[in-house]
Amino acid sequence: MAHQNVQDPLHGVTLEMILKRMVDQVGWKKMAEHLPVRCFLFDPTITSSLRFFRKTPWAREKLEQMYVKVFKKRYCPKPPKSELPRP
Repeated sequence: MAHQNVQDPLHGVTLEMILKRMVDQVGWKKMAEHLPVRCFLFDPTITSSLRFFRKTPWAREKLEQMYVKVFKKRYCPKPPKSELPRP
């Protein structure tokens, strides 16, 4: 099967991967500032956060949006000039 160009930056990324990457990159404190939920504010752990986000779709959506903003450049690079369509 030929390689497919995936445009979705969340393709193949699990909730656990999102949380771990966000904690490593941003930290619990900054995450709590942008998304003030109890599992980030008081004694935050990956386990408690996973439990909360799996049960709370609106919060998971906000976490995913924050993840995409933080990691946008890594997962959506600009195509090389040779691949850009000509006018």
